[in-house]
Amino acid sequence: MKLQGKVAVVTGAGSGMGKAIAILYAQEGAKVVVADINPSAVNDVVAEIKNAGGEGTGVIVNVAKRAEVESMIETAVTSYGSLDILVNNAGIMDNFTPVGDVTDEHWDRLQDINLKGPFMACRAAINIMKDQPHGGVIINNASVGGLFGARGGAAYVAAKHGLVGLTKNIASTYGREGGNIRCNAIAPGGVKTNIQSSITAPHPLGMAAIGDVGQGPLADPMEIARVALFLGSDDSSFINGDVVKADGGWTAR
Repeated sequence: MKLQGKVAVVTGAGSGMGKAIAILYAQEGAKVVVADINPSAVNDVVAEIKNAGGEGTGVIVNVAKRAEVESMIETAVTSYGSLDILVNNAGIMDNFTPVGDVTDEHWDRLQDINLKGPFMACRAAINIMKDQPHGGVIINNASVGGLFGARGGAAYVAAKHGLVGLTKNIASTYGREGGNIRCNAIAPGGVKTNIQSSITAPHPLGMAAIGDVGQGPLADPMEIARVALFLGSDDSSFINGDVVKADGGWTAR
């Protein structure tokens, strides 16, 4: 029980990696706030956690909305008394659209969900964690698209690079000297989740760039959840400001 007594918030927890993280955290003893924009998915995951003997509560949240994000964080404190772990997992893909064809609306939507949402959640969480004697842990689910150029469209890649930068800034500012908060990122490659369904009309130029680096293997969501468990637990107590690639060796080639 690596997370016994911990309180965790997981966004995008209605499916895919977020669901796997929420379920694994509950199995390891955490009280989990299951946050997602899909009400029925939230209810299903909370029910699964409770049926297995764990503790969880659901929150319907659009991570692009400040009031909803702040309410989500407050729910953890009011329901369970503290906030020990925040996992910013919610995110969307794009259609590998290159800069020349990106609309303002497309850009804004990707930044709002993939970067501004995690920023707002981090801000709310940090202002709780920094006043706790034990601090807290933040995990940002980035992407290999946050480390390289040809693993997504321009808006997606820019947002994920920004999330990696945000991770490092939080770690360097609020580490052992500034609040005892650890902040790390996971950079998954391909994962078997329904995020792939958002790729509805891949741009040929963006896909050509992807083709140059090849396609990586696909992970099971639980394989990413195990990385999140390690980063959320005391097993990683001296890891801060790092980005853990979990891509099956895709970017090693």
